[in-house]
Amino acid sequence: MRVPRYQFISLEIERRIAAGEYTAGGLLPSEAGLSREFGVSRVTVRRALELVRDHHLVEARQGLGWYVSADPLRQSLDQLDTIEQQLRAAGVVSQRRVLDFAFTTATPRAQEVLGEERVLEVRRVNLADGQPFARVTVWCPESIGAELSRNDVEVKPFYELIDVELAGAEQTVGAAAASVADAEILGVPAGSPVLVCERITRSLAGDAVLLSEQVYPGHRTVFAVDLPHAAIGGLRGVGAAGAGPARLGGLRLVE
Repeated sequence: MRVPRYQFISLEIERRIAAGEYTAGGLLPSEAGLSREFGVSRVTVRRALELVRDHHLVEARQGLGWYVSADPLRQSLDQLDTIEQQLRAAGVVSQRRVLDFAFTTATPRAQEVLGEERVLEVRRVNLADGQPFARVTVWCPESIGAELSRNDVEVKPFYELIDVELAGAEQTVGAAAASVADAEILGVPAGSPVLVCERITRSLAGDAVLLSEQVYPGHRTVFAVDLPHAAIGGLRGVGAAGAGPARLGGLRLVE
């Protein structure tokens, strides 16, 4: 009995997933690319992909395309952790690859936050189980990072390298579309959904000593905050004249 073409394609995609040719969380070739590869219409390819989706092996997202199903990696905002610590806690093998390392003139935002004209700027990609997970850029005042080398920042986080006692950090998270440069690094289409995090780390004296920007593919990570019941009572009166935003364990709530 002859197998319908869409079914044959679905079986081949499932075989590639099982063999690790298409990795968890990774993008599949586009519908147009699969159409060319198998010599069929996009309608046939889409029917094959929908069959694989019925088996809970792939998912689709507008602006991103089809990707292999995987639980997004959960990152907690409750404590001052590095990406590596969060990944290891989730049982994921973490690696970092430095893309740029330079002592340079601060960007306008870095100068605004750090109050310095000269900074160490490090751009890297963090890998999770060998797959691009985040593009990270860190700015550090040149006076603090002067003794650091490219090898230093490739093997250890800044928190372990700078000789400064840290008090904590402020972090904001927002949605954006992947730039062409970030899309190439992260292996996603340009314009696809990403989460952009800015973190300002401060010393015990209250000075900003690190500024970082982290860009994550939107389908690969979620951010979570635990809200203790005791803190919820503190929300009474939010919105009253002059009350201002409420803070729960370092989380700033703005209506």
